[in-house]
Amino acid sequence: MTTSTLPRFSDPRDVDEFVAKLEGFERGEIGPDEFRAFRLVRGVYGQRQEGRQMIRVKIPFGRLDDVGLEALADVADRWSRGFGHVTTRQNVQLHFVDMANVEALMHRLDEAGLTTREACGNSVRSVTACELAEVCASAPFDATPYAEAVTRQFLRHPLAASLPRKFKIAFSGCANDCAKAAIHDLGFIAEVREGQKGFRVVAGGGLSSSPRNALVLHDWAHASEIGRIGEAIVRLFHRLGNRDNRARARMKYVLKKLGDDGFRAKYAEIRAEVDAEAAGELTLPVPYAGTPAAPVLSDADARRTPAYLAWRAASVVAQKADPEAPSDGASDDGYVAVYVRLLLGDITSAQMRALGKIARELGDGTVRLTIDQNILVPWIDKRSLPALFARLSAVELARLDLHTARDVTSCQGADTCNLAVTSSRAVAKAIGDKLEAEGIGAEGDAARTLIKVSGCPNSCGQHHIADLGFHGGAKTVAGQAVPVYQLHLGGGVDARGARFGRQVVKIVARRVPDAVVALLRLYDAERAADETPAAFFERVDGKRVVAALGDLVTAPPRDDEGADVGETSGFLVQTGAGECAA
Repeated sequence: MTTSTLPRFSDPRDVDEFVAKLEGFERGEIGPDEFRAFRLVRGVYGQRQEGRQMIRVKIPFGRLDDVGLEALADVADRWSRGFGHVTTRQNVQLHFVDMANVEALMHRLDEAGLTTREACGNSVRSVTACELAEVCASAPFDATPYAEAVTRQFLRHPLAASLPRKFKIAFSGCANDCAKAAIHDLGFIAEVREGQKGFRVVAGGGLSSSPRNALVLHDWAHASEIGRIGEAIVRLFHRLGNRDNRARARMKYVLKKLGDDGFRAKYAEIRAEVDAEAAGELTLPVPYAGTPAAPVLSDADARRTPAYLAWRAASVVAQKADPEAPSDGASDDGYVAVYVRLLLGDITSAQMRALGKIARELGDGTVRLTIDQNILVPWIDKRSLPALFARLSAVELARLDLHTARDVTSCQGADTCNLAVTSSRAVAKAIGDKLEAEGIGAEGDAARTLIKVSGCPNSCGQHHIADLGFHGGAKTVAGQAVPVYQLHLGGGVDARGARFGRQVVKIVARRVPDAVVALLRLYDAERAADETPAAFFERVDGKRVVAALGDLVTAPPRDDEGADVGETSGFLVQTGAGECAA
């Protein structure tokens, strides 16, 4: 079996411990609550479907090679549904797994160095990072080694799996905050000052039912400090997080309770402890030594087809050759990075295997999962682009409309999640289909509109930080429950930090695609010169939006609108004890 060239995050002893706990539970030696807490920290979630599990595989900062992709493909084929789902945290989820198969699944992942440990539960979750961090022409330096070092700092850390609630960390490569550090419990934004590498450090951000922009903890801290910063903040959360009320347990509530000055003071106190102990010292990893592949040449005709040219324009981005070189915004002449658009974050086993081979034969051997549920393949020789297009086309991965209004982000919704009210995946697909049918949302300025959907008020689909965000709910009309979506208008994350969409109006679920069409047309009709969708939807008056939507929000639901999108009849709110809140 081929060995991964990437560093391992798994440990076979984790699998042995999971099996021992499972057997103890089956013998009645461990109660259901204790086993539930344990299995969640090991990445095993119960689904809406009785007896079926969702397995979340922890993919730190989204980096995989062909060995990891092959392992994911194997487990998807053998024990899941033949495909995996890329999440907004750069992880891979596998659904409809029988508990009897979890041991074999974990062993297969371990062979590739992949782990499910602390991918879920009250733990330090997978560290995310901008997928372009390694090759971005705008990044002052590559934040990837720091993301890996912090991952290893907290993976199996004594406190990492016994926190009051989940804890999320992100690394952004530049001031634009592409990794959304502003909505994380702890975030690092790369910046060079006086020739020294460092980070702007933020803490206490979050989404869900009470979103909060993160507090600036350090305007700038030297890169050598970030391990101690992380250690101090995790200790702070472990001590002060609310363990009595799960709904008020996240770090943002500690910040709210203490206030900005009180939070900084408590952090300084605990940081002094960490410094006195010389704890939290980071060891940076040996840089990945992948070598870009030699070019694979195609004939001239392959470089001139309309389909190829359209794909190249939509999917290919310039990259910086040397991630440690000073950045002047220039790109390397020889290599590019190529995005692969996934539909709703899904990728089949055959596609995973094909991408692994592509990364090995045309790139540097790696791919990056993205926080908008797509994939990036870096280090592609420009001369290999026609060959890459042909290979992606063969497995239906040369899709257009990447990073457009048609490329909608969605959580799993009521398909599998106990917390979800509506089928967010179905409405996300319906939005994309409607925009395509209307011939809008792929070109022009309106195409830059960011749309995100969640199946409930929680933030798995990150609807709070979209130009047009929607979260699922229900309302009663004439004694019957009708699926609806709350429109959130004008959210986003940029160099200013996070701003959260205003809740404007509720829209019957089956009308949401038409509402999106109406909103994009409103933007085209009333925007100022050079005004982006983000700027327009941030400033447009909510009453004007409601007026523009007209009957879509004022007319009572028709009989055929009582069913959820993707369903033929009926609608029943079926929520239970939620285990999956990404």
